[in-house]
Amino acid sequence: MFQAIGTASAALKKQQMRLDKVATNVANANTVAYKNFRLDFKDSRYSTGIVPGGPRNPEANQQRGHGVLVAGIGIDFRGGGLQVTELPLDFALEGEGFFSVGDLSGNVFYTRNGNFTLSAEADGNYLVNANGLYVLDADGQRIRLPVNTTSISVNTSGDMIFTSINEETTARLGVFTFRNQTGLLSIGNSLFAEGEASGERLLPEGTRVRQGVLEMSNVSLGEEMTRMIRTQRAFQLASRALSTADDMEGIANNMRRG
Repeated sequence: MFQAIGTASAALKKQQMRLDKVATNVANANTVAYKNFRLDFKDSRYSTGIVPGGPRNPEANQQRGHGVLVAGIGIDFRGGGLQVTELPLDFALEGEGFFSVGDLSGNVFYTRNGNFTLSAEADGNYLVNANGLYVLDADGQRIRLPVNTTSISVNTSGDMIFTSINEETTARLGVFTFRNQTGLLSIGNSLFAEGEASGERLLPEGTRVRQGVLEMSNVSLGEEMTRMIRTQRAFQLASRALSTADDMEGIANNMRRG
């Protein structure tokens, strides 16, 4: 009976975790470039139980499960819808790939959020993201705008042209992909870091850069509502199982007293 209580309790905890993920997805339905998270489950360990009155051999024994475990948190990297902003520092990617950004310590991260702005510093204006991380070019260097830049244009290959009063200079946005995108490490704020499972970064094929456009969240509210209802039903079932096991435990205790 104690095993039934433990199994039901584990199910309640895991369904609560799934409900938390659904809530996070719904809350970020309008967040730029947010990627949908899902919770994957797997069977917990099985132990061999002896059938009363039966022979003591593996073929005649019954297998007892111990509930579920979290197999992992999956990320859906499908592209979200595109929203036209017509702002010159807003960019979106059509196809696979991520913009590369870096911090002052030299750490490199990857994001689909192309909502960039300018950071005015002593040695010039740098292209940064909403979190203040520097946008990097194809060689891993910070993208600095020339003095007195009057316009910025970007073609579909990611080549940036900065036009000033006297000259034009160019830079190329650092856009990369990975052989196994699901192996990337999520660090929040729509940022991802390279991991052992993701492999080394690669140049994407067929990816187009769009200027004046932002990629929106890929969360489907319809799917999340369906997932929430299913999770609630599973939570209710586990709750009833826990109550039933508790009642049976109480009956057994009262029988011993009698």
